[in-house]
Amino acid sequence: MSTALTEKRPSTLRGARLPKWSPYAIAAGSLALGIGISLAAGLESDIQWGLIAAILFVVGTYAIAARVEGRRQAKDRVATSFVWVAFLIALIPLVSLVWSTVSRGVKVLDFYFLSHSMGLTADSEPGGGIYHAILGSLEQVGLATLIAAPIGVLTAIYLVEYGRGNLARAVTFFVDVMTGIPSIVAGLFILSIMLMFDMQPFGFAGSMALAILMMPVVVRSTEEMLKLVPNELREASLALGVPKWRTILKVVLPTSLGGITTGVMLAVARIAGETAPVLLLVWGNSLINANPFEGAQQSLPLYIYQQYANSAGSGAAYDRAWAASLTLIAFVMILNLVARGIARWKAPKTGR
Repeated sequence: MSTALTEKRPSTLRGARLPKWSPYAIAAGSLALGIGISLAAGLESDIQWGLIAAILFVVGTYAIAARVEGRRQAKDRVATSFVWVAFLIALIPLVSLVWSTVSRGVKVLDFYFLSHSMGLTADSEPGGGIYHAILGSLEQVGLATLIAAPIGVLTAIYLVEYGRGNLARAVTFFVDVMTGIPSIVAGLFILSIMLMFDMQPFGFAGSMALAILMMPVVVRSTEEMLKLVPNELREASLALGVPKWRTILKVVLPTSLGGITTGVMLAVARIAGETAPVLLLVWGNSLINANPFEGAQQSLPLYIYQQYANSAGSGAAYDRAWAASLTLIAFVMILNLVARGIARWKAPKTGR
């Protein structure tokens, strides 16, 4: 009798379920049917094929799920299908961009291209490289980060930990305004200062304009990360008699370091591709100039623009522009990987 009572009875509340592989089968069937309909209708665009297949996937998912699992579960599966379709639609331009850049950029991308400048090479001639542009970009972006990151982080700390009253509201307002400022406006602001003091173009002028564009991004991202730190951690530290400044330095900042680092790297990626301020303030230089405080410099975005603008009738300049674009993408990707590594290394350890 006890054996009979302990036997597991089959659940009568669990309804029929589609197998786990059903979404893949529906997707494959929708793709095949979409291609068939497109071919029958004489449609030649891959975008049209994809849209028809996406619609068939959503409709097919609802129809099959409603028949097997019921309308309530079918609505849940349709919502999931919309998420997947939106993800794939967003992924298509990214994959297309990366594929185009890689396929066209590898033509001239080699060690010689990375280790030489344009020097006396004309834009219409083959050869030359981007060493001077890489050096200029590293110096300009690095100096802008040294200016904007500390100011942005300290401003966010003030807004979250100390900011009260009219001053905090004014700072928040101006940060919001600066977030949407066009890059050309930042360049014109620095250019007006240079004209007042009769200064010639130089690399640090571009760094100052890039720092203006970078600061609001750092402030906003750091502010959101600091708000995510539980107040219990602050209260526990203050209850032990630790001063507030030390609580911020030893508790709040280490807890949010991963998010702050990611935000700074996003800001670096934001300014790494800016061309307008560099064009106004740095002017570009085909020769190597390692001094950002004197003389015109080159940068990767400006190099890409100049090579593409001068590529009419010259395949060499066109290839150099794509190779420099690939280098710039790789530069931003490496920065993000380094930031993630630092964030994981410095993140507070959980558990025992």
